[in-house]
Amino acid sequence: MTYTQLALLAAVAAVLADTVLLRTRLLGRRLFWTAYAIVLGFQLVTDGILAGRHVVSYDPAVILGPRLCFAPVEDLLFGFAMVTLTLSTWVRLGRRGRPVRGRPVRNAGHSRSVRRRAAAARARPGPTTASRRASGTDTRRSSTR
Repeated sequence: MTYTQLALLAAVAAVLADTVLLRTRLLGRRLFWTAYAIVLGFQLVTDGILAGRHVVSYDPAVILGPRLCFAPVEDLLFGFAMVTLTLSTWVRLGRRGRPVRGRPVRNAGHSRSVRRRAAAARARPGPTTASRRASGTDTRRSSTR
């Protein structure tokens, strides 16, 4: 297979993984394309340095020919595939400690008891600011005092 064919295969596989296998549908989100644009900028810088200084070289017979920042355009497809597959997998496995398929995630931030206590504290009515100030128990500083 040529470099171009492998790059196309990687990009198609990443799109299928996102839409069919993992079903995260990241490609339809603006946030994904914003993140990809940031990664793309750094990828172009890195490709330019590596290919421009001849750290890596490409056989002209296996690439399309056009280059962007000294690297073949096929490198953009590999970068796209890598970012798409990584982010799709991250979302699918449950970013920020969200459970996958109803299973709790261990050590994903706060324990269940901490979350319960915080929820209970939010639900308990407390004294109003006016009543704290009237009783002299308001220790917060205010610029309006």
